[in-house]
Amino acid sequence: MAGAALAGCGGGSPADPDRGRDAKNITLTITRNAIEGGKNTEEAEWISRTVIPGFVAAQKAKGVTAKVTFRGQGVDDEAYKTRLALDLKSRSGADIMDVDGIWVGEFAQAGYLRPLADVVGPPADAWEGWSKIPGSVQRLASFEGRRYGIPPATDGRVLFFNKKLFAQAGLPGNWQPRSWQDILTAARALKKVPGVTPVQLDAGTAMGEATSMQGALPLLAGAGAEIYSGGKWTGGGPAVQQVLGLYAQVYGPEGLGDPKLQQEAKGRDKSFEEFAAGKIGILAEGDYFWRDVLNPRSGVAKMRTRDQDVGYALIPAVSPGRGVRGQSFVSMSGGAVTTLNPNTRYPQQAFELLAFMNSAAMTRARTAGTPEITSRTDVNKQILAGDPFLTFVSEKVLPVTSYRPGLTVYPQVSTALQEATAAVVSGASPQEAAARYAGKLEGIVGGAANVAAR
Repeated sequence: MAGAALAGCGGGSPADPDRGRDAKNITLTITRNAIEGGKNTEEAEWISRTVIPGFVAAQKAKGVTAKVTFRGQGVDDEAYKTRLALDLKSRSGADIMDVDGIWVGEFAQAGYLRPLADVVGPPADAWEGWSKIPGSVQRLASFEGRRYGIPPATDGRVLFFNKKLFAQAGLPGNWQPRSWQDILTAARALKKVPGVTPVQLDAGTAMGEATSMQGALPLLAGAGAEIYSGGKWTGGGPAVQQVLGLYAQVYGPEGLGDPKLQQEAKGRDKSFEEFAAGKIGILAEGDYFWRDVLNPRSGVAKMRTRDQDVGYALIPAVSPGRGVRGQSFVSMSGGAVTTLNPNTRYPQQAFELLAFMNSAAMTRARTAGTPEITSRTDVNKQILAGDPFLTFVSEKVLPVTSYRPGLTVYPQVSTALQEATAAVVSGASPQEAAARYAGKLEGIVGGAANVAAR
């Protein structure tokens, strides 16, 4: 139960990183939302059959007897989150746990998680793996500039395009837009191809968080802002108005996008099917669209000619150098973070286990047979060598990516942003929609003092 103390937790002061350092017999527990034979079974099997035996053997070689237990769960993500929160609040639970990156800030503000350097001391910053994880990816596990865990993997957003349709429109097969104007120019060329929707950009509330992650937030980064930065939320200023202005051009009188897709409950799934059928020219999506949706063998919208006919490009800033942090290209990413319970009885050994789990060898073992984009550049170079697309995401997209803020009110802010895009698709001006968004935002985040008109 949530209040029950589990092995390895509750001993010593959480402020003492050296507690239990010299113990010769240790007990540690790992938990994540994975269970053998059920949800994320591969993850569960990797922990039970590879990580734990390997770590126990490594500790034995050092003269330490380690007992490591995996307490897998296979529940809804919100139920898993609630369980973690209750455990941490009662200073119980597993020593090592996975949290969604979007929960990090929320758990940190609640005092449930603490920075690794506070829990472990100097070893936390001395880990060799940090040099293999790009700073952009480390932000997934960070809050207010401090690391709270290690991100084992991540993803990225790009522009997918149909090369056959591009050829019919007289566009290059190696298309890489340098500005939003370049996207509109390509869309206008595609408009001349019969039966084709030139560009699909997720909008509205029916698309839910996909509107934010695939559309509004990458574009906001391209306009030079993040939804939350410097302790303030981005209001209805120039950046948001620019984003909504692009939506207005796509879904306005020119008919470059299909506004009906934004209003259907299954509109996003339909956009997948239409792209696979050669009826959409440009689609903004995450890398899973390539891996899981269009996959010729196992995809939900199988595209037999995916490898030949689908191109991909970086999402450009509104114009070169005008994206967030002065970037010319942008993306958004998500993923899990493996972190430490600040109440662990053995912080040094728990961090050794955390580092072991995220070592190059264990990362390769975790991805064996199912290549994915890991957080480690050294591993990616090896396991993605035969996959040009995933290599592209790893080498080109991750260095310019951004992340959602892991704060309690973010989902409400995201919904307000989705509503603003819906308003524009329905005919409101970008200025009107931005003003309405700004008013809702102030009510969500506690007033104008917490909002910046960037």
